[in-house]
Amino acid sequence: MAGIQPQRSERDGFLPIRTNGFDRGFISVVILILVHLLWMRFLEGVLPLWVATVLCLALAVFIIRKG
Repeated sequence: MAGIQPQRSERDGFLPIRTNGFDRGFISVVILILVHLLWMRFLEGVLPLWVATVLCLALAVFIIRKG
């Protein structure tokens, strides 16, 4: 069985590091928190916070699938 390669749980994506599913999920949560804090400081008077949530969830899906 020399030709069988073990399945890798890590993969290369657009992120500059090798990540697994947990890593990509953690990065997404950290980005979500950072964006919400910055949004509340600079943009909450102009746009409601749910806009930031929708944008962050879309970004999280992209990071988890393609990252």
